[in-house]
Parts: sequence; structure tokens; C-alpha cells
Amino acid sequence: MICIGIEGTAEKTGMGIVDSSGEILASVGKSLIPASGGIHPREAAEHHAANIVPLIKDALQKSDLKLKDLDLVAFSRGPGLGPALRTVATAARSLSLALKVPIIGVNHCIGHVEIGRLTTGAQDPVTLYVSGGNSQVIAFDRGRYRVFGETLDIALGNCLDQFARSVNLGHPGGPQVEKLALQSDNYIKLPYTVKGMDLSFSGLLTAALRKYEAGEKLEDVCFSLQETAFSMVSEITERALAHAKKREVLLCGGVAANNRLREIVSIMAEEHYAEFYQPPIKYCGDNGAMIAWMGQLMFHYGLVQKMKDTSVIQRYRTDQVDVPWMKNSDNHLKLPIGMVEKGAEANIYPGEWMGHDALIKERIPKSYRVKEIDRRLRKKRTKSESKLLNTAKTCGVITPLIYDIDKKKKSIILEKIKGKTIKKVLDISEPPKIKLICEKIGENIARLHNCGIIHGDLTTSNMLLHGDEIVFIDFGLGKISELVEDKGVDLLVFKKALSGIHYNIAEKCFQFILEGYRGADGYDKIIKKIGEIESRSRYTSNDSL
Repeated sequence: MICIGIEGTAEKTGMGIVDSSGEILASVGKSLIPASGGIHPREAAEHHAANIVPLIKDALQKSDLKLKDLDLVAFSRGPGLGPALRTVATAARSLSLALKVPIIGVNHCIGHVEIGRLTTGAQDPVTLYVSGGNSQVIAFDRGRYRVFGETLDIALGNCLDQFARSVNLGHPGGPQVEKLALQSDNYIKLPYTVKGMDLSFSGLLTAALRKYEAGEKLEDVCFSLQETAFSMVSEITERALAHAKKREVLLCGGVAANNRLREIVSIMAEEHYAEFYQPPIKYCGDNGAMIAWMGQLMFHYGLVQKMKDTSVIQRYRTDQVDVPWMKNSDNHLKLPIGMVEKGAEANIYPGEWMGHDALIKERIPKSYRVKEIDRRLRKKRTKSESKLLNTAKTCGVITPLIYDIDKKKKSIILEKIKGKTIKKVLDISEPPKIKLICEKIGENIARLHNCGIIHGDLTTSNMLLHGDEIVFIDFGLGKISELVEDKGVDLLVFKKALSGIHYNIAEKCFQFILEGYRGADGYDKIIKKIGEIESRSRYTSNDSL
């Protein structure tokens, strides 16, 4: 079985040929390099139209095959630029009809994951996928790839490209920023915006541009921009690792060509006792081989489409696709003896305080972050968590008692509360109990928000069921804010965390949470804000074209 894959979600036209054993017979491509500005959708479509036929010929020549040898056509169905996707889909349909062979439209993001697994041998990784248009942390769980975290606004590659264009470095901007960053080790403070397992780059981009406009050396700003952005994506990847208990990290996407990003993510993986994998550079960015291999996988499992079902999906979510070829690995993260839990920013150890069982939460240094970022985050989060744990109590929310704080070690000694995480409880509970628990969670979030407390990392791993009461823990990403935007983001982060782990009950649970949340001041405005924030993301719509 020979499959040809056509990639064209953005500025790169890619053509790949892969056989059913996974041997890549050809992978060729051509990128659109604009004279100025970014990528215009119409220009990308025209670029694909001009290059698809020559690239088909090139791929056939490199694989020593002829058109009649092709058994299957696959194409990138989305996500991507509408005009570009339609051009590729039209070409794929024409080729399928001419050769009288099956056609399959595939998810571009999963293509990156699968070519990564094929070329590296990774079995069940947490994948950090970062490119010009996409920034996601992806992991498999029970039948589908789940999005554990993603950008709430622009993608990492887009952030680097926009910065580069604004300071006249040209396109693509990532390599130019990387080159200049190598000429500096002077870190300039920039905003570090992580929200649970999601993140935001727009504020970072604006701040970096303002630093440059204020007279900071371009090399220093490039260095600082890279270090901040790469530390952010590494942190949310580690948070997903801790949440999913997996043992492998896969880095892919166009930005994975950056040497410093590879270094940072590999260090993070090693420090979290996980194996690090990355495809060869030629398969990190958009390529036709990943589309062809996805076509092979889907065909083998009977996921062939009728011609009428090959409409493109501009905002094609990773978690919309069934992946029957995958299964969960039994090779889970094994903690060192004596460690209770390992999170993205802290290790938890058993302890004792004045005759009481306790837990010691130690924010350990992260060597993948530059010292300026690491010291600032560890100090800020320890101080913030200590304050918010106490403040939350005055708002009627149960939190562990703080026995002691070691500012030098950035550690907190906490009351050990007996109970199961809500994550475990929801997995084994019947619908009536799920409803009760989710409503109680909503009531408690309303109490926090009414006191101006934004938790910052609302997940079912950060809540305990103690008797009939909900206990909130881990306020390290929290802050004080009365902004409707911050309250909306807090709830949206939780909604997405539910979808990643408890997808079978996520929608119902979140509705019950909102029912319990009705006691929140400004309820209607906050609910409206959640929808507004969701609408900004390129990952939320199911529109077909």
C-alpha cells in the first residue's frame, strides 16, 4: 500500500510518499517566503496551486514510482488557513478521482505527533507541538489525543515571527531571533504568563517590543524573549507530565528546530525522569510525509472517507479525532522513594510538625530556566501561595493549614489532609455524586472569586474530597484580581482541564459547576466572558469549509 500525502495548512506546500510499513519513500516541499509582512491566506493558496503538481512529480521521481503505483491519497484537512486548505483538498480530490483510489483527510496536528512517534520510537508521549500557528500540549488517553494545554491567544511561532517583523528581521522570524539570542546572556524581565496548563504570548510579545523601543539592545531582547517563552512551554509540558503520569516527552512542530528550545525541553524531561524524543529536523516542521503516514494509519483502521465527506475543517481540534491505533502505556512515571508527588514546580515529601502529619512542598530550582526567571518565580509563587491559602479560609473555602514557611528553601510545611483527589473520585462516582461534587466545586470557586482570589490552576488534581467537603490546594499560580477577564480565564482553564482528563463527563460536570457558581458576584458577565475568551482561540470552532 503506497500513500501520497499533501500538506498545505499554511505557507508550506509539502508532498510525501509513505508505504504501509512506515518507510518514508519521499518527502519534498516548498515554502512561501513573503517579501514583507506575514502570510496572507490568498497568497498561500496561490503558492500551493502553483507548486502541488511539480512537487508530486518531484516526490514520484525521488521514490522511483509512477502515478499508477499510488494506492491512497491523504491531505491535511485542518487546522489551517481556509483558502490554503481548500486548494489542497481540491488537488487531493482531483488526484483521487483520476487514479480511482481512496481519499482521506487527516488532522494536521496529529500528523506531527504520529510522524514523531514513527521516526523516534516514542510509544505514549506527552507531546509539545509548537509552530507558527499552533501551540499545544497533547497526550493520548482512552481513544483520542487530548489537549492538556494550549495557547489562549497567539502561537509561539507567531509570537517570534511578529516580533521579528516588527524589528525588521524579516520572515521567518524564529531563526533570526535565535541567531541574535546567541549573542547575549543578559536577561531583561518580561511577563511570564502560565495559566494552569494553558499560556498566553500576546502580553509577552507586546512587552518585548516595548523593551526594544525603549532602547534595550536587540540581542538582549531576543535572548529574553526566547528564554521566557521557552520556559513557559516547558513548564506546561511538565505540568501535563505530572498530571498524566507519563514517561516520555516528544517535541515537534516548526519551532522545534530551535536549538535552545530543544535543550530546555530535554533538560525538563530529564529532571522529571522522562525520556526525551524529537523527530529529525526535516520532519519537525510541516511536511507531506506526516500526512501520508496518517493516511496509512487511518486506512488500516477503516477510517476512509467518501468524497462528500472531505470538506476541510479550518479549526480542526486534535481531540475531535478517534485514534484506534493507539493505546495507553502501562509504563507510568515512577517517583523516587520518599517522594509523595512530583509536580511541575514542586516536589512533595512526607513530614511531621509538632506531632502532626505534614507535607513538605519544596519549590526546587529548575535548571532549564535562566536563574533570573527561576528565582523570581519560586519566590513569587511561594509567597503568593502562602498568602492565598490563608486568605481563602476567611472566604469560607477549606485549605490546608500552613505550619511553617522556609523562605530560603522556597518551601512550605502544610497540614496533611486525608482524602482522595477529585480526579480519582470523579472517575469512580455515579452521576448523582458527580453532580453534587461538581456543584460544590462551583460554590467554592464563587467564594474564591467573590474574595478576589484567582486560583490560577484549577484542575481536579488540585482539589481533595475530605468527607463531604472540597479542599482546595496548590495556589502557586494564583493571584488577587477583581477583573472579569481573570475570573473567566480561571473557569475556562478548569473547563479545558476537565475535557483533557474527564472528557466523558466534562460537559455535564462543568454545567453543574456553573450552577454552583451562581452565587458569584457578576455571574452573567463572567459567563459571557468565558464564551468571549473561547471565541478568540483558533482551536474552538468546528466549522467546515
